[in-house]
Amino acid sequence: MKNLVGACMFGQSGGPTSVINASAAGVFIEGLSNDMITEVYGAAHGIRGILNEEFYDMSKEDMKELELLKNTPSSALGSVRYKLKDASVDDTDYKRLLEVFKKYDVRYFFYNGGNDSMDTCNKISKYMAKSGYEMNVIGVPKTIDNDLFGTDHCPGFASAAKYIATSIMEINLDAKVYDTPMICVIEVMGRNAGWLTAAAQLANAKGLGADLIYLPEIPFDVNKFVADVKDVMAKNNNKCIAVVSEGIKNADGVLVCEALGQVGARDSFGHAQLGGVAATLANLIKEKTGYKTRGIELSLMQRCGAHLSSATDVEESTASAFGIFWPIVLALILLIYPLFFIQRVIYDRQYRKNKEAAEAKEAGYIDSHYDI
Repeated sequence: MKNLVGACMFGQSGGPTSVINASAAGVFIEGLSNDMITEVYGAAHGIRGILNEEFYDMSKEDMKELELLKNTPSSALGSVRYKLKDASVDDTDYKRLLEVFKKYDVRYFFYNGGNDSMDTCNKISKYMAKSGYEMNVIGVPKTIDNDLFGTDHCPGFASAAKYIATSIMEINLDAKVYDTPMICVIEVMGRNAGWLTAAAQLANAKGLGADLIYLPEIPFDVNKFVADVKDVMAKNNNKCIAVVSEGIKNADGVLVCEALGQVGARDSFGHAQLGGVAATLANLIKEKTGYKTRGIELSLMQRCGAHLSSATDVEESTASAFGIFWPIVLALILLIYPLFFIQRVIYDRQYRKNKEAAEAKEAGYIDSHYDI
């Protein structure tokens, strides 16, 4: 790739996190001070904003306000779930994107998101290259599920994991105040990868963790679940805390919530809209045991809890976008647009991280799962 001079466009896609705006801050702040960048735009609601020519001129924003983005949860620009068709099937959107990029001389496009967003980056990069339009398309990782291939962890995951572990400890203490039986079934996000659910184990460092944890990578057996709960109750003074992934499936690969009669809608990517498995299992276990149960769904709170965000997560989210590691420099070297990856380095027993660029075409198709 060539050392290009032109405008920079940044967009957010998919579910928000408590630190996704830190990545936006990294792009905006550094982009506004870079000689190669002529303008810095923020797309309203991701790809859809670009298609509709709805974006913000970030040079008009107060720099102090941009700094505040680092600790502001959710997606400040607005997010979207918009699936681009393959250009070979329908190139309407691609032609429109090319038209907009040319009109505003966009030479750097940062897209902040998870697996589907990286797939979008890959499609746009290939189309622009085929069309002969020189630009750098850079995938900025974001997913609390921590399932982007090749990276040790994704920005957003650490904060969500911290929220989950803290919540488990608080629920554990709450559930033990009465001398009566209590069963809590806690539902955690994670469609196909169990990283967030496994984060519940962190609470055990304080002796306040879950008794049972069920990951989506392992087939879920309802009868075994009932037996597990009964066994814990018998050994643990009639108290049990079970943590389940929203994406647990039975041996046939059917989502447990659907197998038990709960049928939900699907999003624009065809993914089932998950949620409700905790309540379903809590009702089931109550029928089987007669004990008081609570189904607790952490839901949106776990992904945007900025009051419990990880300081390291905030720093990495900012750096992974632009900042001190500056992916534009890497974009000028690679033959295909990069996705920023984080590698773990242990030095003198202290956590360090390296950031590398890699081909994002892989990240959009391969999930990284919890190692069983």
